[in-house]
Amino acid sequence: MRIAAGSDSVPHLSQEILRYLEEKGIETVRCGALAGKTSDYVDAAQEVTDLVASGACEQGLLFCNTGTGVSIVANKVPGVRAALCQDAYAARIARLANNANVLVLSIRLTGEPLAKEIVDTWLETAPSTEPRRVRFHRKTEQIDRQYRKSECDSVASKRGGACGQRDTPKEE
Repeated sequence: MRIAAGSDSVPHLSQEILRYLEEKGIETVRCGALAGKTSDYVDAAQEVTDLVASGACEQGLLFCNTGTGVSIVANKVPGVRAALCQDAYAARIARLANNANVLVLSIRLTGEPLAKEIVDTWLETAPSTEPRRVRFHRKTEQIDRQYRKSECDSVASKRGGACGQRDTPKEE
């Protein structure tokens, strides 16, 4: 698995979580300040979400003071479903029920043990293949395409496929 990770600063939490992921054998692509660049939260979120939307990375991880700013920016990108998770339950539901592909962690509100629990739960949980949840995922993607058609067409042409459909599980 390849995860794009970004932040506008280099907090201790992000360094520990990236090390934790790499120890698990997960490749991380560092973006924004995590890559040594001068970056604000908007730049970091866009860099991560561009990698996720293009398919270059399967998942994204954003660190932010509260998590709100990067969540807003990330969810502007077609095909991205960012979720600010403050506990493992939220991470599980974000993946299972909402087919989220970008995890957002608040560096101010999340300690290291909790962040590891959230990340583990996120990684262990796949989007649901339950028919009603798949319908929810598809309806969400339809809204995404409806309101972001021009951006979606641009992203889709860059990666040679349909925008917002590559991660939807099939019904069982």
